[in-house]
Amino acid sequence: MFESLSDRLQGIAHKIKGYGKITEDNIADMMREIRLSLLEADVNYKVVKEFTNNVKEKALGEEVNKSLSPGDLFVKIVRDELQVLLGGDSAPLTIDKKPTICMMVGLQGSGKTTTAGKLSNFLRKKHSKKPLLVACDVYRPAAIDQLKQLGKELNIPVYSEGKGNPVEIATNACKYAKENGFDYIIVDTAGRLHIDEDLMDELKNITSSINPHETLLVIDSMMGQDAINVITGFNDALSITGVILTKLDGDTRGGVALSVRHLTNIPIKFIGVSEKMDGLSEFHPDRMANRIIGMGDVISLVEKVESEIDEKEAMKAAKKMTKGTFDLEDFLSQLNQIKKLGPLENLIKMIPGAKKIGLSDAKIDPKQMAHIEAIVLSMTPEERHNPDIIKASRKQRIANGCGLTVTDVNRLLNQFEEMKKMMKMLGNNKNFKLPF
Repeated sequence: MFESLSDRLQGIAHKIKGYGKITEDNIADMMREIRLSLLEADVNYKVVKEFTNNVKEKALGEEVNKSLSPGDLFVKIVRDELQVLLGGDSAPLTIDKKPTICMMVGLQGSGKTTTAGKLSNFLRKKHSKKPLLVACDVYRPAAIDQLKQLGKELNIPVYSEGKGNPVEIATNACKYAKENGFDYIIVDTAGRLHIDEDLMDELKNITSSINPHETLLVIDSMMGQDAINVITGFNDALSITGVILTKLDGDTRGGVALSVRHLTNIPIKFIGVSEKMDGLSEFHPDRMANRIIGMGDVISLVEKVESEIDEKEAMKAAKKMTKGTFDLEDFLSQLNQIKKLGPLENLIKMIPGAKKIGLSDAKIDPKQMAHIEAIVLSMTPEERHNPDIIKASRKQRIANGCGLTVTDVNRLLNQFEEMKKMMKMLGNNKNFKLPF
């Protein structure tokens, strides 16, 4: 997301760092480039004009601090204005009501039902909630079955009455949730156009019946600036409390995210970052501004690791590494933990300075990870615990078992041995202490 804009802005920042001071002339050149980069990213032209005017005014009016170069000051101004444009402060989801009722609305095909499943998974994992999904999309064929299938995959209950009245279904679901101890109700409604008066009236009736604490509009970020009209239309009818932008991982421009808050005053609460059920992230304007300008997003990276990696297992593995007792069984366990983090390329982009050292464009072939896993799984438990016993005949059997070559097996064993030596040397270093 924002790849093209990020590349352009980082290039502009690098150029201005070569200037001795900020002047009317060189700032005009920079503003022209920033204006073009924002327009190419599909940011609304009114937003672009106001953004560039603000940056120019602050850059020329700011006294340069002795600890900052003119270039660093300019980058800071652009970064701060990007944060303002993205919404300033984060807008957290309401979670403290008992039960909290959340109604999901949007156009057909925006990814609303899938997002409802992702949101339920997020609430259970991050906030330890007991969510209930409610099937109120009675018009789209197989919509109810889709929600039930998602609920089955996630082990989250789904309330359904089939092709009934959506208002009655939502009302009955809330009553059922209260009686059965559910503390978060997510109502999946049918997709509709904001100009369809009959279907919008239905949403109004559902709202009057259940009084949702959150009414979240799910928008496909790929639709570009048309999203603004959709958001305005739904908000006029329903008082939208937040927006969820889906498919932002597939939108390299991301212009709609930079226009939404400024033009509608409705906060972006979540963004879709992958198709997986854990591919929904809270939207933090400050962190996103850092990523766009090339400063990384360490906080989100740490949160991602903390939410997916078993801390006790990680500590146990670290101790074994430094003692030289780490084996291929432990290696397989750690590999499975890493896979939970999702595509490694996405994590690398969160590292500050990744662009400068060429890491942001790194491509990590998931097939390589799969090959490594297949080789280890083709070994016996004894071989995983004691790789030294793996000689020629065993290597051939392992290669045959995983469909790879003996060369592939040798490469893994050699790399594993080198890693063990390096970690043991680190453990023997008196200046190195594990954080436990």
